Amino acid sequence: MRGQLFMNWARSLPTEAYEYGERSSGETHGVVLTKEHIVNMILDIAGYRECKDLSNSTFLEPSCGHGAFLLPAIQRFFASLNGRVLKAKDLMPRFLAYDINEEHVSITRCNILKVLIDNGIGLSDAKTLSQTWVQRGDFLLECAYRKFDFIIGNPPYIRIEQLSPMLQSEYRNRYSSLFDRADLYVAFIENGLDLLSDNGILTYICADRWILNKYGSPLRRKITKDFGVCHYIDLHNVSPFESEVIAYPSIFSISTKQSKAVKVAALHSGTPEECATLTEMILHPRCPGNGADIDEYSTWFKGSEPWVLVSPEHLKVLRDLEKKYEPLESDGNTKVSIGVASGSDNVYIVERNLDIEADRLVPLVKREDLSSGQIMDANRAIINTFTDGKGTINLDEYPKLRAYFAKNETIIKKRHVAKKNPGSWFRTIDRVYPHLVTMPKLLIPDIAGSNEVVLDEGKYYPHHNLYYVTSSAWDMELLGGLLSSRVALFFVWSYAVKMRGKYLRFQAQYLRRICVPKPESMSKKLQGSMRTAFRERDFEALDALSLKAYALDALPHFDFVDTRK
Repeated sequence: MRGQLFMNWARSLPTEAYEYGERSSGETHGVVLTKEHIVNMILDIAGYRECKDLSNSTFLEPSCGHGAFLLPAIQRFFASLNGRVLKAKDLMPRFLAYDINEEHVSITRCNILKVLIDNGIGLSDAKTLSQTWVQRGDFLLECAYRKFDFIIGNPPYIRIEQLSPMLQSEYRNRYSSLFDRADLYVAFIENGLDLLSDNGILTYICADRWILNKYGSPLRRKITKDFGVCHYIDLHNVSPFESEVIAYPSIFSISTKQSKAVKVAALHSGTPEECATLTEMILHPRCPGNGADIDEYSTWFKGSEPWVLVSPEHLKVLRDLEKKYEPLESDGNTKVSIGVASGSDNVYIVERNLDIEADRLVPLVKREDLSSGQIMDANRAIINTFTDGKGTINLDEYPKLRAYFAKNETIIKKRHVAKKNPGSWFRTIDRVYPHLVTMPKLLIPDIAGSNEVVLDEGKYYPHHNLYYVTSSAWDMELLGGLLSSRVALFFVWSYAVKMRGKYLRFQAQYLRRICVPKPESMSKKLQGSMRTAFRERDFEALDALSLKAYALDALPHFDFVDTRK
């Protein structure tokens, strides 16, 4: 009952009040269209082909925009009839599409009307069908009350925390996959899977971070338990949309039936010719490759574990290393963390000689302060708004800081953390722990081509664009040498989301995947050589020494941008 009332309330709102964005651009009113040849490839690999009898099939597009998938699907449907004529009542249940933007709904209905008339449907029936097939509504809130054989489309990409608290709560109540800081497209995948018929298939073009990131864990578990992955196509190196979009998309097909083998492919140019070749190779395995890149996985990943879609050769080496060595934090004395976030760096990151109480200033290092393995002192500090115990400071005890905050009060109070904590409106997002400054730590930039590890001997507090490693179990130069090596990079490269330009995200969840040999398993000579190579930034030596430490002859080749120099 509550759910129905919520849907009625949501429908009564103007679109702008709850619109979550139409496509990967994250814009609320623009449509990012998928290129026509990409759409055709997606329909083909999903099995929605006019050479089949589609007369009894059902098709759903969850967020149709201007009908990028719906319109060609309708055209394929009529072509598959081979001249047969179906009555309007028989056509009625064949298609359904949702969009929350009223203008998009109107445009798509008009486009469908023309297609129907061109295929011999009378004007009155065509109007009824177009209005029935395309509904203004939220796919995540509407109840279709039926199953579909094909669910195909491009769900919107938007972080759930950007939505209103009420809508966030409703979505989270409905969709168990909306875990941690999941993107809304995760719920679109979950809802689509739940609406599949017994022989149904879901095929989306969608951002791919969920296959590796922590927030994708519940969804991966659901898929591996109850469904089967058929195809997965990496689109990182191509532009599948008509306009430029900052996204890292993939195409994946998931079926209600388990697959004997999963075809994993990558597009390199995304041209119509390459897409046609890849489609033929997927549909007809004996088709010559002509340079297309396809691997077959005879077994898939289990439970919620990340989908590490490297080649089978790379995956075998990775699994062998993971069986032999333990993850970085497993000793209980080594920890991977992220630096401090303030909510307004222009206010909270200041020069260390700023005229406020000196004990509120904590020396800070940022990403741009690192150069050639050294920390260039930029005279930065972060303002510490917390006591040594619990809670924030009393501003009355810090008149200079109080006056500084008063000058910047408007900016400070606009932050989400200030609105959420009105009694301590001046606090930073993250708590500052001054004792961290004096601890030796390895600094690792968030985004880089390779592992740029820098040792801070105990002088600075890291900014949030840096991850850092502390340890009471390791000599930090020795650990720094291991983490600077190509072997350590291999772990991150295997798990991390690949960005354009071959850059990687060195986030904590990926750094924690690095497995390391125990320090005592390495000879004193090897340890000494690795510490020296780390100090001298001799990466060729570090790569060779790390192979010895891991008892490896070699690593399989993997492509990365070596920015360690």
